[in-house]
Amino acid sequence: MMKHDPINDKILRELSRDGRISNLQLAELVGLSPSACLRRVQELERSGVIKGYRARLDPVQTGRAYVVYVAVGLSEHTKAAQTGFEHAMQRAEEVTECHNVAGAFEYMLRVEVADLPAYKAFHTDTLGTVPHVRSITSYMVMGSPKDVRG
Repeated sequence: MMKHDPINDKILRELSRDGRISNLQLAELVGLSPSACLRRVQELERSGVIKGYRARLDPVQTGRAYVVYVAVGLSEHTKAAQTGFEHAMQRAEEVTECHNVAGAFEYMLRVEVADLPAYKAFHTDTLGTVPHVRSITSYMVMGSPKDVRG
């Protein structure tokens, strides 16, 4: 595990804002020489603190502007039921996040589709056909005043 320090925190903060920032710009922002900065970034990558870099896509232009968080309850609390549900969600391209949570239901999904009819099709044809799904509660996103996901 990598040592936690204020310089690494600054590096991570800047890279999470802009993963394409040049090493020279990053070094200036965090107060290091370019070579020292590059060594730290490479060590953060090697140690797994930085898992990768990705592009943020425009949801309107990619046809995924309709976002729904879905709480899913299972009828059985067995390993087989959980594994089956998780495999089904891995195959569902509309599901961009699947979290096993504690509380009144077992899973929280982030679903991204084009519009309400597309969500209805996902709800019926995908979630509605997965064994052991007991309850489905949908929360349509009306706006996102803060979203810092990479």
